[in-house]
Amino acid sequence: MPKMERTRLIEYYKLTTVYILSALYILIGYKHFQDPNYFIGIIPDFIPLKELVCYLTGLMEIVGGVMLLIPKYRKNGAYLLILLLIIVFPSNIYLYISEIPREVIGITKHQALVRMPFQLPLIILAYWHSLARPSKFIDYLSIIVFPPTIIYFLII
Repeated sequence: MPKMERTRLIEYYKLTTVYILSALYILIGYKHFQDPNYFIGIIPDFIPLKELVCYLTGLMEIVGGVMLLIPKYRKNGAYLLILLLIIVFPSNIYLYISEIPREVIGITKHQALVRMPFQLPLIILAYWHSLARPSKFIDYLSIIVFPPTIIYFLII
């Protein structure tokens, strides 16, 4: 396959991942407002103002998802989502170590453990979306991590 054709395919694939992840972030962000107790229940006890945190992280997801859709703001949206993914990681740890939040969302300890590493591919994908001209390594890494990440989040 000629280099130009391969480059175009990668660009189309990347744009497809932008649309899919944007939709998922916006949908999950909306769910923070529609069903806040689901998210409040997995926020660690050491974090105060859980309801406010729930709404702020939901807003970050919605804004980040919308910004990904707009080429001019895609880089900033991707950085916002990376920040969000880092901020919410303690909830994934809490979900693993405490039975209470697992009961809230109806998952097992094993499922909570499997869930944790998926933050990294989401960060990689957001980073990829932030780059106008990523390296081949980032392109191919992102192409590889996208399908299992999306499949996982669609089946949970």
